Amino acid sequence: MRRPLDLLSKGGLGCLLALVAFALGSTVDLAGDPDAIVGPRLAPPGPEWWMGTDNLGRSMLPRVMEGVGTTLLLSCTAVLLTAAVSAAFGILAGYRGGYLNEVVLRLVEVLYSFPAIVLAVLVAAVLGPGQFAALASIVLVTIPLMTRLVRAAAVGVSQRDYVTAAVISGARLPRILGRHVLPNVAGTIAVQGTYALSVGISVEGGLSFLGFGVQPPQASLGVLIRQGGSYMIAAPWLIIGPGTVLVVAILAINVFGDGLRDRLEPRETRSLT
Repeated sequence: MRRPLDLLSKGGLGCLLALVAFALGSTVDLAGDPDAIVGPRLAPPGPEWWMGTDNLGRSMLPRVMEGVGTTLLLSCTAVLLTAAVSAAFGILAGYRGGYLNEVVLRLVEVLYSFPAIVLAVLVAAVLGPGQFAALASIVLVTIPLMTRLVRAAAVGVSQRDYVTAAVISGARLPRILGRHVLPNVAGTIAVQGTYALSVGISVEGGLSFLGFGVQPPQASLGVLIRQGGSYMIAAPWLIIGPGTVLVVAILAINVFGDGLRDRLEPRETRSLT
């Protein structure tokens, strides 16, 4: 019997859903136009502008809402692509083994050998700054670990009796993989998807902060932190707002991911070392 999510994991999920609702507010102009000049430059937070104004007099609240939406959309899209690619190659490599397994493992190890931000910057340097570069960077950074873990899970599942029975009965490969292997590695994909999402948010924030990701005037959390860095002393709220949201998003996803792993993989041995 699967364990229910604990209170901390539910809190992480609730926080993540709150961030999604916060981001959706920008699509209906709930806090106003993020590009509208509404007050004096670098006004501190107050009743009129809850998160202050930026160097052009724009309210930071709608800009942070837009930034959260951009970051989450890019990261979620990238993680969905990662899950699809990792599931396809990981399951095939784990089930078939042999030459295909070796090729997949070697490619994954090459990508895994690069530090995440270095690989992301290399991809952005080749493709040019922009959203597509950020998307491709997140996919390449998150594919290696997910593919390795899906492959390991597929190796274990392929040795089960019900898979052997399906092979003996003459079932075709697509049916075996789709009906018997994929459902039994779906938990691994879901758990790793949460961690990939937190990595994706970090990569997008880092790339945009360095100027290789999302480009102004469009806002993302990394863009807002980079723009606020020039006014760190005079207007620290320009960094505190988006920075706090970025940290909260990553923590919430990781906490929820830990609870999801406990629920989907309850017999896994946990260690603090």
